[in-house]
Amino acid sequence: MKNAEGDEVLIPEGKSKVWNYHPNLPVPNSPVFRFPTRILFVLNWFRRGWLGLSATTLWVTLAFVTYNWFQPSLEHWSIYAIGMMFLRNLALITIIAGGLHLWLWVMCRQGDQLKFDSREMMRDNGTFTFRNQVLDNMFWSIAWGVPIWTLYEVIYFRAVDTGLAPTFQFGDNPVWFILFFWVILLWKGFHFYWVHRFLHWPPYYRIAHAVHHRNLNTGPWSGLSMHPLETLPYLSSLLIHLVVPSNPVHLLFHTYALTLNPALAHSGFDALLVRDKRQLELGEFFHQLHHRYFECNYGTPEMPWDKWFATYHNGTEEDTRSTRERKKRMYTK
Repeated sequence: MKNAEGDEVLIPEGKSKVWNYHPNLPVPNSPVFRFPTRILFVLNWFRRGWLGLSATTLWVTLAFVTYNWFQPSLEHWSIYAIGMMFLRNLALITIIAGGLHLWLWVMCRQGDQLKFDSREMMRDNGTFTFRNQVLDNMFWSIAWGVPIWTLYEVIYFRAVDTGLAPTFQFGDNPVWFILFFWVILLWKGFHFYWVHRFLHWPPYYRIAHAVHHRNLNTGPWSGLSMHPLETLPYLSSLLIHLVVPSNPVHLLFHTYALTLNPALAHSGFDALLVRDKRQLELGEFFHQLHHRYFECNYGTPEMPWDKWFATYHNGTEEDTRSTRERKKRMYTK
């Protein structure tokens, strides 16, 4: 039996002793960087990600809508314009993360179907701010995540309006305009892997990344729940737009892939069900494994950095044992 990426399925999707639900195992990476190249699987991967309802197409659409109807000019510094950008971003994360939390965790509209971890969000636990996991996640996301997210956008749009950031329009190069969306995802995966490895450096981990890793069992608000000293380097991926020619729509797409997509990826569910049908792929079991076992899967499924640097966990018991052994060696050092 093979999955959509052409990999042999060792363990079919279902329940296990560890997980309430898991997808087919081993967890696959993108087929784009595999050799020899399998054209049909690559084309199918692009079709599912770019030609139907997916997180990618949502962020592309939202980027166009935001830029054309909800982006104030920063040609002249204006507290009002900056405030409107902050409120816009606050509304977006509230709608996406709050809406998913309401549907999946409060109203429980799909029960435990496709839910990775059977546990509920933690309450009355001193590990979390306000002793409540959801309130903790909302606090770090709103108090620090949204302001820093807005800061990066302000820097970029101010640079565009003053001619400091190189830009181009669709008519200048239509093919590159479209391809650049995919290039952004590749750059995001590369940047995230190495920043994430740095965040796991013990001294910095204790100061910053430990806030995010309070969430062994994640929910939609967990995605952007970070210490500001983590949010700043995490979002620094956006600085590439100050150097490489792009369009404001590319910047907004990149921003949403970094700030809103984590709400989906940390939702705790594999997909959004409506009338028992999969409508939207949500959580990345690949990253769920990172929250459970810590020292693995630092990157994203779009790029096989973890494969190349031997930090990959494919969800099998064999990889769990090897990850724990590597973790012991790391902590012994």
